[in-house]
Amino acid sequence: MVPTISVLVRRLHDTGRSGWHYWWCLIPIAGPIILLVFLASPSVPMDNLYGPCPTD
Repeated sequence: MVPTISVLVRRLHDTGRSGWHYWWCLIPIAGPIILLVFLASPSVPMDNLYGPCPTD
């Protein structure tokens, strides 16, 4: 479970969002859908607050 959360938080950071957005999954029905949309969005193409671009 811990590796899954860490991968989700890293992916949220790649999209320019805080890892705290992971807590959306606790909202029934709508939360996992919102989280899925966040995870499916494209990465930020430049360095962001959480580090360098992962595609470099």
